[in-house]
Amino acid sequence: MAMDTSGFVPKGNLNADSEALLRGGRTQTVKRVLSFLKNHMGKVIISLLLAVVSVAATLLVPIFIGRAIDTIGQPQSIVRPLLIAVVCALIVGISQYAMNLINNSITYGTVKDIRNEAIKKIEHLPLSYIDTNPQGDIVSRIVADADQFAEGLLLGFTQAFTGILTIIVTLALMLSMNVIITVVVVFVTPLSIFIARFISKRTYSMFKKQSVERGSMTALIDEMTGNEKVVKAFSKEREVLERFDDINSSLSTSSLNAVFFSSLTNPSTRFVNAICYALVALCGAMFCIGYPSSLADIVSVQTIGTLTVFLSYANQYTKPFNEISSVISELQNALACAARVFEILDEECEAESEDAKELSDCSGKVEVSDVDFSYSSDRELIKDLNISVKSGQRVAIVGPTGCGKTTIINLLMRFYDVDKGCISVDGNDIRSCTRTSLRRSYGMVLQDTWLRHGTIMENLRMGKSDATDDEIINAAKETHAHGFIRRLERGYDTVIGEDGEGLSQGQKQLLCITRVMLNIPPMLILDEATSSIDTRTEMKIQSAFEKLMKGRTSFIVAHRLGTIRNADIILVMKDGRIIEQGDHDTLIKAGGFYKKLYDSGKVDGKEAEDGDTNERAG
Repeated sequence: MAMDTSGFVPKGNLNADSEALLRGGRTQTVKRVLSFLKNHMGKVIISLLLAVVSVAATLLVPIFIGRAIDTIGQPQSIVRPLLIAVVCALIVGISQYAMNLINNSITYGTVKDIRNEAIKKIEHLPLSYIDTNPQGDIVSRIVADADQFAEGLLLGFTQAFTGILTIIVTLALMLSMNVIITVVVVFVTPLSIFIARFISKRTYSMFKKQSVERGSMTALIDEMTGNEKVVKAFSKEREVLERFDDINSSLSTSSLNAVFFSSLTNPSTRFVNAICYALVALCGAMFCIGYPSSLADIVSVQTIGTLTVFLSYANQYTKPFNEISSVISELQNALACAARVFEILDEECEAESEDAKELSDCSGKVEVSDVDFSYSSDRELIKDLNISVKSGQRVAIVGPTGCGKTTIINLLMRFYDVDKGCISVDGNDIRSCTRTSLRRSYGMVLQDTWLRHGTIMENLRMGKSDATDDEIINAAKETHAHGFIRRLERGYDTVIGEDGEGLSQGQKQLLCITRVMLNIPPMLILDEATSSIDTRTEMKIQSAFEKLMKGRTSFIVAHRLGTIRNADIILVMKDGRIIEQGDHDTLIKAGGFYKKLYDSGKVDGKEAEDGDTNERAG
């Protein structure tokens, strides 16, 4: 089995949606985030009320501390303001603790909702999306990008509203105390906002690139760890390491750029705040000593306690600017990650007509009329395909690799829709039927097995959720899977890893056949269903297949002659077209392409196995 190890992972290239976001789509992303917050509006209101309480109590503390300073030397007068300041400080601590708990609940509840929507979306996306996007990148969007978004959203909830409220209330209090010093503060502090805005405009694209590179790395790791045997078999370790190093270096560079430029925000704004604090201290000290005298009558002499309050408020006023600036940088990362998740949500789902009907009591009559199909517009595959299958017939599909055999299966199951023509079951165009009812009418065993992490009993019960243990065991006996299952350490309760880890390929295929045997639908698709099973076991299973296919329409893609020779119709495909059809004897007598394949020991572009060769010789 060959593996193409050339670059399948996108390297930092942004699609059209991403470019649109970089040009101003952040506003749209914010609106999408807010729409998810509607489900938590009650908690949001409580959080805002707690923020108001926290800010009010925080701003009361300096006032009472200032009064205490002004009453130093008066023991009876100093106690009360100090006690009130302590109570306010306790209120601040309790309200902030409660607010943080609620904000965490809002944040992770919102991210949970977004992840749920993303998973639901993936379940309804066409297979073409899964086939054309690296699975690791999809996983990275739902897991890593959602986590990054959560951190930014939590920071925004914790600091943004509180900071804005602090600025407004503090400004009002400072104006009531001293207009001139307040004007100095107001003119200096906006510099920090301009600095933060200047930096954030340039960091969004950097965080976007960092997120894309992280998805590329996850995709590479996911594919290479899942195919490590193939990598080692073809000695591609060095090439994989080089590709990983390229992506890792690119991710390191983009991360360093994003973090470096975003980290400039905090020290820049702190420098502005320090200047503001120094100016307030200087002006306040001058007013305390009555200088300049020309303003003494207007401003009046400030007390030391009042100056202390003003310095505290100046610090309280400038601190939110610094925090909000940091939040803005973090939000760039959060919005960039959220945009990647929303790209999945914006993908078009599989179209299902509103009047789609349930396909029930299916007899298995299938008609394929004038069908054209290709996976990409620049490469033609299926052209003018016509097949007529009566109920209960066995149809074998043979031909060279890449001729379109598996594509026909994808079209029959409606994993892909035809570009032209029509496929009908019992006279019903399958596009007018629900996908669920159509696929429920098929039993499918593929060459590529799929088993999930869990017990063997749980995996087999996927074929029929209400099957009893006896039904499962009887089905396993019919497919000759019971023997190897019984020899396992815990029998049917043995836990297997993801994708059947711990079992041989043949054993996994037997379990998949057993799963179909549990709930036999009116139509069957066997795509290389016994390719990984030894010839001896296959001969035993043939009797089970005979029972399975009796009276049911069956589509068989196989290269072993034992299955194909007994088919009612053999469709011989080449270059996306059916070039011959008929039963085995008719096609042999015709002396066409099928006979050449048969005589060369090949019917699927593969050499016939020993068991098939012996069978043909006999």
